[in-house]
Amino acid sequence: MPQVTFKGTPVALAGAEIRPNQPAPDFTALDTSLQPVRLSGARGKVVILSAVPSLDTPVCDTETRRFNQEATGLGDSVEVWTVSMDLPFAQKRWCGAAGVTRVKTLSDFRDRSFGQAYGTLVAEGPLAGLEARAVFVVGKDGQVKHAEYVKEVTTEPNYESALAAARAAAK
Repeated sequence: MPQVTFKGTPVALAGAEIRPNQPAPDFTALDTSLQPVRLSGARGKVVILSAVPSLDTPVCDTETRRFNQEATGLGDSVEVWTVSMDLPFAQKRWCGAAGVTRVKTLSDFRDRSFGQAYGTLVAEGPLAGLEARAVFVVGKDGQVKHAEYVKEVTTEPNYESALAAARAAAK
């Protein structure tokens, strides 16, 4: 498993480590209308999957707003999904307050299907039960094109690397 920290303290993650050039695991999470969303339902599109601990924290807020801004220039064949353990109601409220319309927020609270499948579920410590910060890009063919487990949960991901992978996969 990747080694990540929270404020310098190592954090244990549960689930499998995802790497580029492997099939992207399917998962189901709830959208802000409490409807199940499956990754397999986006086949034929490029999907940027952004895992965050909680939208109500400064770095997660900044990251999701940045991806929302970047999404406008990626075209219709690319979708950005932010996955957290926040309840769908909280995600809907946050999106409305933040003006986020190009990012689909998904809640993994019910089954923890995403966290287990992508190795982002924090297993113990102060963030136990939340998602660690990570970004994956899934190509139209369902293969992982990019995977980043952010080393320090309190820092932002490498946006340029993820966006470059998404642009390349969309061609």
